[in-house]
Amino acid sequence: MTTRRETQTRLDQLLTEIEHRNPAQPEFHQAAHEVLETLAPVVAARPEYAEPGLIERLVEPERQVMFRVPWQDDQGRVHVNRGFRVEFNSALGPYKGGLRFHPSVNLGVIKFLGFEQVFKNALTGLGIGGGKGGSDFDPHGRSDAEVMRFCQSFMTELYRHIGEHTDVPAGDIGVGGREIGYLFGQYRRITNRWEAGVLTGKGHGWGGSLIRPEATGYGNVLFAAAMLRERGEDLEGQTAVVSGSGNVAIYTIEKLAALGANAVTCSDSSGYVVDEKGIDLGLLKQIKEVERGRVDAYAERRGASARFVPGGRVWDVPADIALPSATQNELDENDAATLVRNGVKAVSEGANMPATPEAVHLLQKAGVAFGPGKAANAGGVAVSALEMAQNHARTSWTAARVEEELTRIMNDIHTTCHETAERYDAPGDYVTGANIAGFERVADAMLAQGVI
Repeated sequence: MTTRRETQTRLDQLLTEIEHRNPAQPEFHQAAHEVLETLAPVVAARPEYAEPGLIERLVEPERQVMFRVPWQDDQGRVHVNRGFRVEFNSALGPYKGGLRFHPSVNLGVIKFLGFEQVFKNALTGLGIGGGKGGSDFDPHGRSDAEVMRFCQSFMTELYRHIGEHTDVPAGDIGVGGREIGYLFGQYRRITNRWEAGVLTGKGHGWGGSLIRPEATGYGNVLFAAAMLRERGEDLEGQTAVVSGSGNVAIYTIEKLAALGANAVTCSDSSGYVVDEKGIDLGLLKQIKEVERGRVDAYAERRGASARFVPGGRVWDVPADIALPSATQNELDENDAATLVRNGVKAVSEGANMPATPEAVHLLQKAGVAFGPGKAANAGGVAVSALEMAQNHARTSWTAARVEEELTRIMNDIHTTCHETAERYDAPGDYVTGANIAGFERVADAMLAQGVI
């Protein structure tokens, strides 16, 4: 039998090869390292995973699509953006993962997100593969007409690669209900099919699911609550620091309040707000969802309890729980050290890979409960899969039923990660538990289906 040390040596060699074959893609390298550095125990215990080049196949996307997206602004000027769709792994079902519209998008970012999505989707147990897509287009400050023209051009290429039994995109940063509507309309126009299951995150009146906008934030809070329960605590009365002010952050704050915790921060690229009374959710939604404004406007209108800190680090605010909900690598080692000094009990990732590897290791070493994004923020894709189920049946579930299913799924994910970590002698290590549990589900399916 291959020893754990020999297995780790082989995985280290594969990581070197990944970096060589995928130059200038640091986010993808980071995601691959985060997973592969935890797999030695399971590969050593189950040598069948090592034989058919399974891990080598797992880290290589099944398909990578990149295309140009020409569009006209309101002044008639032509712009050209890049579009991406990385279909990473379909062993468990059709590719499933969001579209991100943001200037930071490039192939490496999309590959990192798609790789994470493979394991996240596996953890839900809902029979969906992993993929991701997007564009370096920035919808911020663009008119509805400009966003529509961009989405129509984007879908004119993307439509040939997707379908309810092939690849089902959803929203992500920069892609909300408005963008999904324009994308779906163009898909319907081109294909002449009412294929509701081809996109998720749709409006409730035309195939969308209730609780879908809330699902990622709600799910992350439910996962954090489960981690605290494992330690004999609950969310009631806890103070929380939340980063971001988009969809994930807003509904994280909402669910925290519903469970008796008090979120005192929100942020965007201009800085962060601290509100001693707790974030006024109605005001935040008005500014961010209706007016599409900045968080400094929240502080101006909230009154004496709130202050805006330009720049700075939201993690400087003392709290019992931290929920990074903005973007990748927003919480570094210094931030983690500050959180530990301030007595943080749990950190749960609402965004994808928001904590750097150094930050994760420091938090774990300090005994902080740490929920990795592939487990903690799986609520969004879980409800997307529930939306697909409703579309297939041409029915619509009540909000109560969807939330009940979401709660069950998040608790099951927590239990799976916790028990898997214990099974591989890493009690309390949710990173190891999530990586191995997700890997086992995908790897078993890949073995069953042959070398493809």
